[in-house]
Amino acid sequence: MEQVGRPEVLCVGESMAVFVPGEDGPADAVTTWVRGVGGAESNVACALAGLGVRAGWVSAVGDDPFGRAVVAAVAGAGVDVSGVAVDPTRPTGVYIKEASATGSPVRYYRFGSAASDMGPEVLDRVDVAAARLVHLSGITAALSPRCRALSELLLDRAALVSFDVNHRPALWTSGAGETLRGLAARADIVFVGSDEAEALWGVSDPASVRDVLPEPAVLVVKQGPIGATLFEGGEMVFEPALRVDVVEPVGAGDAFAAGFLAATLAGQSPRRRLRAGHLQAVGALRTHHDVAIPLPRDVVATLLDADPQTWATTHVTARGVT
Repeated sequence: MEQVGRPEVLCVGESMAVFVPGEDGPADAVTTWVRGVGGAESNVACALAGLGVRAGWVSAVGDDPFGRAVVAAVAGAGVDVSGVAVDPTRPTGVYIKEASATGSPVRYYRFGSAASDMGPEVLDRVDVAAARLVHLSGITAALSPRCRALSELLLDRAALVSFDVNHRPALWTSGAGETLRGLAARADIVFVGSDEAEALWGVSDPASVRDVLPEPAVLVVKQGPIGATLFEGGEMVFEPALRVDVVEPVGAGDAFAAGFLAATLAGQSPRRRLRAGHLQAVGALRTHHDVAIPLPRDVVATLLDADPQTWATTHVTARGVT
């Protein structure tokens, strides 16, 4: 899959080699592991490319087999990887995921990784001002002071910034609430889960989250299997999530962001943008891997404009959409 022309969306952040169990059972008894690719920003880039949006991924990997595999996988999804640097001294990060439908414990091995050393000099080799949109997440800010400085500079330089709070408690020792609120307040489009907002700021209902984050022009509060609420232009729009037989939840938020952003760039209505996010999230909920496997295009086209009753009664199972 190849792109033509300069990326219109740049996704900036670390991606790693991820290993998931290749068989059932507790992690300490598993003998077969399957390697994939995991990283919030590259997940968004891959999903955007699948939706026909020219997307680029900006990051750093080690000069090692895992780094080459990560770059090849993201490029294979149709993403421009010309903004990825290869660090000759630092390794590519790795994480282990114990996949389950209710939650997936993750163990990171990323300290001192190539991407954790990304700093403001990244902008010397990537023209962020030429992109319609730059997407980043709170994960990058948590990796190191240099990564945090890069995040701050991106918020200054990019024409339009999408920011996913993406709170990862294992990456923070202190200051997560203040730092992530400060970064989100400077972005144009913000995604945050109600559970994240509760952990960070002690609020979870959408209206209260909006009170904490009044600055972004667009705020999307993701409410898990309940749905998502969009605040924009003084309006509040809620759209319920589809019923899904969940295989594993990691990556669903990234897929939602990609669907929502693609529909936003296409100038679609608030309700359609939320539905586009939900429909992409389904593809991640139905796989053990972090990158979503999209629903068939005809199904997506039908559901985007379905009446509320049809949407509410749709059920995505292992056998298909009913």
